[in-house]
This record gives sequence, structure tokens and C-alpha cells, in this order.
Amino acid sequence: MQNIFPEGSVVYAKENPERKLIIRRYVDRIYYCVDQNDTSKKELVYFERELVPKLK
Repeated sequence: MQNIFPEGSVVYAKENPERKLIIRRYVDRIYYCVDQNDTSKKELVYFERELVPKLK
């Protein structure tokens, strides 16, 4: 399986599309993200199918 969102990419979770997330790591088909507005909070964990790319 290939990583389609590189580290540092801005994405949105399907469950909360208003919240911008930054991809921090990709390990074993799991994306570890942080909220773009508050990077000091805990990392959020998502599968690829739960994320959508940055809107243009």
C-alpha cells in the first residue's frame, strides 16, 4: 500500500471538514496528524479512507 499524503501535507478529516490537519507521520497505513491551528495538542490518528486532500 502506498502513502498518498506525504508528511507535511494539509488534509481534512471527513468527520470534521472544517478542521485543517497536518500529516506528521505515516506508519503501517496509519496517518498521524496534528491540528494546524494548535500543534501542541495530541496527535490525531486516521486511516487513509478517513482523510480528504486540501481543497483548492
